[in-house]
Amino acid sequence: MAYIVTEPCINCKYTNCAAVCPVDAFREGPNFLTIDPLECIDCDACVAECPVEAIYPDDEVPMEWEHYIELNERLAEKWSDRIINMTKDDLPDADEWAEVEDKLDHLQEEWD
Repeated sequence: MAYIVTEPCINCKYTNCAAVCPVDAFREGPNFLTIDPLECIDCDACVAECPVEAIYPDDEVPMEWEHYIELNERLAEKWSDRIINMTKDDLPDADEWAEVEDKLDHLQEEWD
């Protein structure tokens, strides 16, 4: 089992979770984080650190976000060279985006 980052992370990208990961399983995209399922050791440390409650064990992802399981795997591979293991500044307007729903259309897969 691996942990999955879901929709609430989009355009927030708080990095508290990545800073506590003992195995550097987090990968950074332009406005989203993902967890490499091959690196994740299921320690649960990241879950409590996420202020928007975006991280779930893969067998507990809410049904409306189950597609994030495949998305995390694909993006972790795509961003494999973008390991993040420290806290960075929040994205601009992260607190406002934290309350927004249905954000998948805002996910950026490519860096500018």
